[in-house]
Amino acid sequence: MSKPSELILRSAAASVTTHKRIAPLINKTPIIPSRLTQPEGTQLVYKTENFQFTGSFKLRGATAKLTTTPTERPVITASSGNHGIACSFAAQKTGHKLTVVLPENVVTQKRETIESYGTRVIIAGADSSLAEVHARKLATQEGYTYISPYNDLGVIAGQGTIGLELLDQLPRLDNIFISMGGGGLISGIGAVLKAFSPHTQVIGVSALNTAALAASINAGKIVETDHFDTLADGVAGGVDEGSVTLPMATEVIDEIIHCDEAQIAEALKALAWQDNMLVEGAAALALAPYLNAPEKYKNQTSAVLLCGANFDQDQIKNTL
Repeated sequence: MSKPSELILRSAAASVTTHKRIAPLINKTPIIPSRLTQPEGTQLVYKTENFQFTGSFKLRGATAKLTTTPTERPVITASSGNHGIACSFAAQKTGHKLTVVLPENVVTQKRETIESYGTRVIIAGADSSLAEVHARKLATQEGYTYISPYNDLGVIAGQGTIGLELLDQLPRLDNIFISMGGGGLISGIGAVLKAFSPHTQVIGVSALNTAALAASINAGKIVETDHFDTLADGVAGGVDEGSVTLPMATEVIDEIIHCDEAQIAEALKALAWQDNMLVEGAAALALAPYLNAPEKYKNQTSAVLLCGANFDQDQIKNTL
């Protein structure tokens, strides 16, 4: 097993410092054992970021970044919803003037939640990656401080605090399943685990309908991919050119598993009807590979990162 790179070690150390700073502003989310039937000696648990104050893990990265960003200039970000909600919540605590650029296909409930905080909202672009392009353009033209949802070491360190909590909450962790979007979540958690628990296997789960990070890791460079509608809308979109998440995710991910829409839907149903939890599609995506091959993880402790629960009510009703 190779030694973690300096980038990974610095990120892990930053997560330790960040956790001390943001702990009073976030929820240390619980570990909940799954009710799904398991072979003897096998344990499946959920790290429930769906119970975070804003309904998703994004609050960690947003709080980490805004607590170190000067308030003199207004800030702008782009989001498919959850990052925008998190930044809006955090900005109320820090006093930042915030604008969020959302894609045209944003879930209505997510947009309404963002606007409820008094945040200025701009709708631009057919998907999250195009919304990011517009937000960066406005930042340059109008003098905003741009905050990336994932391509930022401060945001990544914030997401990495989940890994620290996992190691504190679980005496043993063999596998962690994490949904892959822009890569900030899996890079942050993966850096902490590779630094402090190198035996833990980091399994990235990619939705077939929007798999930019997985394709970029496979190519060894940022590549453009087609994006189609997905139940896992929280991971939809591309990856910034030159994103720090590409080298980080490439180093920390031990295995990438692709899942289709039917598999995501089955995971949503399992979580709703057997584990009594309603989550968004991006959270269910992380469970899907385990449901497909539970025997592969026999006699091991596996954690599924439930990244959020800010779902589209109509979409969930139609799926369940």
